[in-house]
Amino acid sequence: MKHKQSKLIRTRADRTSEKEHSSPLFLTSSFTFDNAEDMRAAFADENDDNIYSRFSNPTVQEFVDRLCVLENAEAGFATASGMSAVFGSFMALLKKGDHLLSCNSIFGSTHTVVSKYLPKYGIDYSYVGASASAAEWEAAITPQTKMIYLETPTNPGVDVVDIAMLSTIAKKHKIILNVDNCFATPIGQTPIDLGADLVVHSATKWIDGQGRVLGGAIVGRKDLIHEIYLFCRSTGPSLSPFNAWILSKSLETLEVRMERHCSNALYLAEKLEGHQKINFVKYPFLPSHPHYAIAKKQMSNGGGIVCFELKDGIKAGQQFLNSLKMLSLTANLGDAKSIASHPASTTHAKLSEAERSAVSITPGLIRISVGLEHREDILADILQALEA
Repeated sequence: MKHKQSKLIRTRADRTSEKEHSSPLFLTSSFTFDNAEDMRAAFADENDDNIYSRFSNPTVQEFVDRLCVLENAEAGFATASGMSAVFGSFMALLKKGDHLLSCNSIFGSTHTVVSKYLPKYGIDYSYVGASASAAEWEAAITPQTKMIYLETPTNPGVDVVDIAMLSTIAKKHKIILNVDNCFATPIGQTPIDLGADLVVHSATKWIDGQGRVLGGAIVGRKDLIHEIYLFCRSTGPSLSPFNAWILSKSLETLEVRMERHCSNALYLAEKLEGHQKINFVKYPFLPSHPHYAIAKKQMSNGGGIVCFELKDGIKAGQQFLNSLKMLSLTANLGDAKSIASHPASTTHAKLSEAERSAVSITPGLIRISVGLEHREDILADILQALEA
C-alpha cells in the first residue's frame, strides 16, 4: 500500500477464529498460558506474549500501531491521558542531575510538572521563548541538558516553533528532541520526519474527536520507547482497552475530520481578521501570523485552533463567552463541537500578567477549537457574541 491512510485503516489486531471484520475489544485484565514454560518465557521477555493489560493488550497495541503508521515512528506506548504521556516521556529518560530545556509556551499542566515536580526529583529545567533564534536555543543548553521539549503549535497561543532547526541543535549536542504534536496531529505535521526523536499526544483531543474518552501516546525511536515502556509498565499509567478501542476507531476518520476542522478554522480566521472589536487574529496559515513561514514549511494545514484578542481585555473575554449561543464552554478541545475558552480567566489565571504575556496569553485572548458544524453557523455565533 502506497498511502498511509490505507495502511492505517488496514492495520489491526490479529483476526480471531470468529473472522470478525471490525477489530474486537479485548476487555480483559490478564491473559492465560497453555503451560508453565510458556508463562516463564513470557515473564522472562523471551517472547511478546501478553501477560497483563497494564503491560500490553491487543486493542491498545492496535491503537499504537496505527498511530505509528501516521507518525512514521518505529514504536510507541499508549497511556491513560496526554499528561501521563508527557510525564512518562520525562521520567523514563531523565534522572537526578539532568537538565530539561523547554519552550516556555506549553500547556498549563505540563508547566506544573516541569516547574514543580521535576525539581523534586533533582531534574533542573529552563525555558526558551517560542520565537527564539537557533543561537538563543543553543545558548540555553548546558552540559547536563538531556532533552529539549516543545509544543508546536503552542497551547493556547498557537505560536509555531521550527522543529527542523531544533533537531539540528539536538543532534549536534546528542540531546533527545521531544515534540508534543497534539495541536497539529499527524495529519498536519510529522515531527519525526523533521528530526524529532519522540512525539507525545493527548489523544483525548483531535484523535478522539468527539470528547468521549481520555488517552495519550508516546511514539518515536524504538530504544527510547523501550525505556518508556519499562517505566510505564511498572508505574501503571496504562491506557484502558475500551478507550484504546475508541481511539483506534477514531484514527480511521482523523484525516477526513481534520480536513473539515482546518478548512473551517482558516475560513473563520480570514473572516475575523480586521474586525473592529478584535486587536488581532492568530492562525498559523494566516500570512499575518508571526511564524507563518515556519508553519508553511513544516505543516500541511494550519490546524483547528484559532485565537483572537478582544480589545477590552479580561472583562470583554468573559462577556464574550457569556454571549455565545452555540459554541460550548468546556475544558477540552478537538471536539466535533466548536469550543470557546478565555485562558486569562481560566486555565492560566494563576499566572501573573507578565508570565501570561511571555507565553502569548494576552488579557482578551479567546481560543476557539473549531468544530465540524457548518462554518457559517460557527462564524455567526462568534459575530453575534462580539456585538453583544
